Amino acid sequence: MFFNGLLGYEARRKRLLKKVPRGALYDFLSVPFPSTDTYLSELSILSVDFETTGLNAMTDKLLSVGFVSIDKRHIKLGSCYHQIINTKHRLDANNVIIHHITDQQKSQGKSLRVVVEALLKALAGKVMLVHFAQIEKQFLKQACLELYGVSPPLMILDTLAMAKRKLDRRDIAYDPQELRLSALRHKHGLPNHFAHNALNDAIATAELLLVQQKIAATRLKDLL
Repeated sequence: MFFNGLLGYEARRKRLLKKVPRGALYDFLSVPFPSTDTYLSELSILSVDFETTGLNAMTDKLLSVGFVSIDKRHIKLGSCYHQIINTKHRLDANNVIIHHITDQQKSQGKSLRVVVEALLKALAGKVMLVHFAQIEKQFLKQACLELYGVSPPLMILDTLAMAKRKLDRRDIAYDPQELRLSALRHKHGLPNHFAHNALNDAIATAELLLVQQKIAATRLKDLL
């Protein structure tokens, strides 16, 4: 199943590479995905988090992007990136309370194209790590559709999905709140972090992965 899955990623990557013009998306598609037999101790990962104007990728917009690299189980803080996007979407007061990004900060942000290009450049040849993949996957695909007319394949690890699989194997009821990033960090003895900042959450997710998967011999195919 995992072998066929990798073939699917690679087939779509190669197919799209022939269609897209030179640029950030072409460069991203030019680099093969890592083998699913790669050990976690040898894997290059980009931990990513988005803040958005809402939860619907079709009607809402990316508001900020944060990411940090994990290379061979080491979080590379020198690779940290955080950028607010100057979206024309009107900010909702209830949403601002969560992400703390003001209209003034938004107006000084960079364009969606600049930020997505930075993300694609950092993501080339890496696995994307997130907590609750639905948000990052859908918003990045939608942004690429808007900018390039196509949505690229993304190889994604999801710390929430990993935790859910472990809880499901116990075959007993549990509170879905246990799957929140802050709750899982607390469970694993990690300190509180300033949530709902894209870079802070990306770092927090990277730390969670490393304590969730303490065995360096774990293979990528065991985590997908």
